Amino acid sequence: MPKKKVIKKTITKKKTKPVEVKEDLLLQPPRGMRDILPKDQPYWQQVRRVSEKAASDFGYRRIDLPVLEFSNLFSRGIGTGTDIVEKEMYSFSTKGGEKVSLRPEFTAGLVRSYVQNGMQVDPKPVKLYYIGPCYRYDRPQEGRFREFFQFGCEAFGEIDAILDAQMIQMAWRIVHQLGIKNASVSVNSIGCPVCRKQYRNLLVSYFESKRQKLCIDCKRRLETNPMRILDCKEDKCVQVSQNAPQSVDHLCDECRAHFKDLLEYLDELEIPFTIDPNLVRGLDYYTKTVFEIFAGSIEDGVKKNALGGGGRYDGLVKLIGGEDTPAIGFALGMDRLVNEMKKTGAKSYIPPQPKVFLAQLGSFAKRKSLKMFEALERAGIMVAESFGRGSLKSQLKIADRLGVELTLILGQKEAIDGTVILKEMASGTQEVINAAKIVDEVKKRLKK
Repeated sequence: MPKKKVIKKTITKKKTKPVEVKEDLLLQPPRGMRDILPKDQPYWQQVRRVSEKAASDFGYRRIDLPVLEFSNLFSRGIGTGTDIVEKEMYSFSTKGGEKVSLRPEFTAGLVRSYVQNGMQVDPKPVKLYYIGPCYRYDRPQEGRFREFFQFGCEAFGEIDAILDAQMIQMAWRIVHQLGIKNASVSVNSIGCPVCRKQYRNLLVSYFESKRQKLCIDCKRRLETNPMRILDCKEDKCVQVSQNAPQSVDHLCDECRAHFKDLLEYLDELEIPFTIDPNLVRGLDYYTKTVFEIFAGSIEDGVKKNALGGGGRYDGLVKLIGGEDTPAIGFALGMDRLVNEMKKTGAKSYIPPQPKVFLAQLGSFAKRKSLKMFEALERAGIMVAESFGRGSLKSQLKIADRLGVELTLILGQKEAIDGTVILKEMASGTQEVINAAKIVDEVKKRLKK
């Protein structure tokens, strides 16, 4: 029987070009994020200047941290039962499969850096400060953005309550130096893991009897973290919390003595404060001292316009993998500070104004003016200019509007001769000066 001939056919599929889908370009940032425009920068500059000056005065050194960390750093440090970890983190997987998150706060990352970089061998207390953006997928509202900025300080290795008082003193000084006079301080002690265990049982028993009056989130918190019910801002939960057991009534001897010392230090510093038994802060790592600074009035027991806060977190370093190390820190919301400054009419940063204006006319003079501008700046003389404007009249109008004391005029003739016209704006008198001596001459005139 003859063999059948098998004919192989190669079928080639036509390659189809990917269809390019055009999306409308939205001329706006994502929801909850915004531009900080030049007109607002003087307020931000003032916040940065005052905050960093205070940190330096109190002996804190700057540290910059990555904006991206492994997600489990926050879930372990902040707590899996917190709103930040459950609802508010920007988390995603990289192309390499790593689970990372944009930082929702600084403390966990700073503790990671403290342990990783061996700072535990440094002289105690180790004092560090930071400044930069954080990210939380929270509902945008007044003073709260999904991209927001914080300034904060952290100190490691000191258990004494005097450091707690100094932290509050520093935060208080910053707020007041920014011109926010209607600020107040609330403090509380939430105890240590030893005494908190008994207190937690009392809370659970109390809130179980009021379960029907709690919001959905707080019913869940009752199982995971009942202390956070005290931090809820829902009206019905606030009313229930008003009669809840207070942590200060159930402190162990050590925590009671620590809180007593703190209050005495604050009295000595003459910082006005109130003890708020419902103040717990929203993160799991806090122990003993917690505090908050806010502006405005108190309505129905709910603090408005929180500007920042902090507290002690004596167990976090060990939890993340370091040695057992006491620590305390605070953070101020820069966005909220700026908003409050605007509301209360506080002064923004006033940058130094130039006292000299450099005017030029003609292409050759324009080239020469660049070198003269640099020579004046190198000598520490702040100079204004308008190199793009061709009209001498328009340039002199700018000089007059800026209120400078001296105007230097460099035309084609002066550029060729190696001279410059120096005009005193108050009197209107002007004279020709050797260009090589103009820096010394300007210094001499400004001193007068």
